[in-house]
Amino acid sequence: MASEENGSIPVFRDYDQAALDGELNLRARWPEHPQFFERWARDSAAVRDRLSAHLDLAYGDGPAERLDLFPVEGADGTPLLVFIHGGYWQALDKGDYSYMAPAFVDSGVAFASLNYGLAPAATIGEMIAQTRRALVWLHRHAGAYGVDPARIVVAGHSAGGHLAAMAVSTDWPAFEAGLPAGLLAGGCSISGVYDLEPIRLSYHNEVLHIAADEAAPWSPLHCLPAAGRPGGAPPLLLAVGSEETSEFLRQHAEYAAAWQARGLPLGEVDMTGLHHFSAVDALAQCDHALHIAVQQSLHRGLP
Repeated sequence: MASEENGSIPVFRDYDQAALDGELNLRARWPEHPQFFERWARDSAAVRDRLSAHLDLAYGDGPAERLDLFPVEGADGTPLLVFIHGGYWQALDKGDYSYMAPAFVDSGVAFASLNYGLAPAATIGEMIAQTRRALVWLHRHAGAYGVDPARIVVAGHSAGGHLAAMAVSTDWPAFEAGLPAGLLAGGCSISGVYDLEPIRLSYHNEVLHIAADEAAPWSPLHCLPAAGRPGGAPPLLLAVGSEETSEFLRQHAEYAAAWQARGLPLGEVDMTGLHHFSAVDALAQCDHALHIAVQQSLHRGLP
């Protein structure tokens, strides 16, 4: 925290520059993170060797606008979970998360993992638009992969949680004429970023280049669905590891409170004992409350 008596100057709330950067430097906070990355990549490669998949499907013209889709073989009208990876909008890849697919495919749910442009080549605004275009593509092509277009749920972790939250807030008919207001059946954000202002003021902005007038329009906290909007808002699940940094816990709490204040459908999942890198694994653990809650969202309303 900042202390003006010892020469520290607050740059965001009570944080001086060093404290803010420390709150947002997750790899330094958990130096064991390479072990997670290595396991995800190894297990994901094994899953791609074992499961039927449509890899590198193009949802747009850009080289990063690709997705992997794991269908439920021989089934039709299945729900679909769409996962958006994290990496502070700068790193990681859709292929790192194929390891999640079996937990859903084995239960009759198709699974897709998205790529999007990474900074500094792409802005966060461009990433938000890419995510929306990917979801529209999946909605329109659902039938070709045995998916029910009315049962698509989007989930994301960290920066991917930010993109998932922005997708859930989208006014789809305003985004593109003719789209249904209820394009998404639900959303889930795990340890997401909902307020970009501290990100803009941190060392991350050396790569992200968020302008002062871009932070709010790109922040889920400031882009909540309008109360009473036609079609409403899909149910949203929020989860954050209890061992997260104070800034991530604050963002989760403020976003959840803002969502509830508008009377929007919200669920929160207990993530006791989990930190930023371990929390995302819970999504693929069939006995964890997060996985169970997401499955309920996927199957809601089905016979």
